[in-house]
Amino acid sequence: MKEEFITLLKTVSREGMDKLIAYLEKTDFFKAPASTRFHGNYEGGLLEHSLNVYHLLKEKVSQKPYLEKIAPSEETIILTALLHDLCKTNYYTVDYRNKKNEDGVWVKEPYYAVNDTIPYGHGEKSVMMISKFIDLTMEEMYAIRWHMGFTEPKELYNTISNAYEKYPLALALHEADLEASYLLESRKGK
Repeated sequence: MKEEFITLLKTVSREGMDKLIAYLEKTDFFKAPASTRFHGNYEGGLLEHSLNVYHLLKEKVSQKPYLEKIAPSEETIILTALLHDLCKTNYYTVDYRNKKNEDGVWVKEPYYAVNDTIPYGHGEKSVMMISKFIDLTMEEMYAIRWHMGFTEPKELYNTISNAYEKYPLALALHEADLEASYLLESRKGK
């Protein structure tokens, strides 16, 4: 999966892409979970999730109704799908809790915990992190920023609606993210 991910990023011809890939290589991105308790809550879950979102988004924008509304470049599909959760890089840590095993003996069990050293939100943090290396188009920034959709606070619902009307790619990315999370990815222990 890592090879596919990097190969896709290398097809993007934006100044600074080599530095972004070098940064990713130094982080936990390729081993990080996608979440602590939900989809992809296992080593490599974030990488798997990012690739799932890419494949779903690529298919989604090639069909109605998106086909009639937007025509994102392959670079835009790659960047928005693969990097939408860049904010989860170096975000999770392994901690331990006591739990009884099947014999009733207390044992230390590892689990993922959040260690948010850059408390800047979710989508906006991904945009900020990507922008340190490469330039994004407005469509790409909006798509990544609003990919969480209506899981954002209700005070932002009008803003989200406006963003989706202006940049339907943002809605497509949100849908691909949800579909990957709930239809393609499992939870550890489930």
